[in-house]
Amino acid sequence: MIYLQLREYEKLLEHALQCLPEEACGLIGGSQDDLGNSYIEKVYLLENTDHSEEHFSLDPGGQLAAVKEMRANGWKPLGNWHSHPASPSRPSEEDIRLAYDSSALYLILSLMERGAPVLNAFRIEGGHVEKKEIRYIQG
Repeated sequence: MIYLQLREYEKLLEHALQCLPEEACGLIGGSQDDLGNSYIEKVYLLENTDHSEEHFSLDPGGQLAAVKEMRANGWKPLGNWHSHPASPSRPSEEDIRLAYDSSALYLILSLMERGAPVLNAFRIEGGHVEKKEIRYIQG
């Protein structure tokens, strides 16, 4: 189970909408319990240095600053997120190919239906995609 604070989801959504028509991206930081549940404490909004509508690259300086802040707060990097401006909330072939860390969470926000954004979370290992449930919490 993935627990995501509603205010962090809203921040992610707002940023993704502002980045249209390009993909938006960033990191997620938080904690995990012994049962494998992930608690996303903060969504980091990073620059897509590719400035593309179909793929993204995270700004290296932004990544470093985000990880430093996570560590300072006692959190760990849980994974990354990005938007799909015109496609569903599922990993593309490129997303699967570039998923090097099987312990990472990959959050994908679809903005395909402008009035109905869809956020899903995945773990990807060896080309196998597993969808994880997200629960929104007040924080």
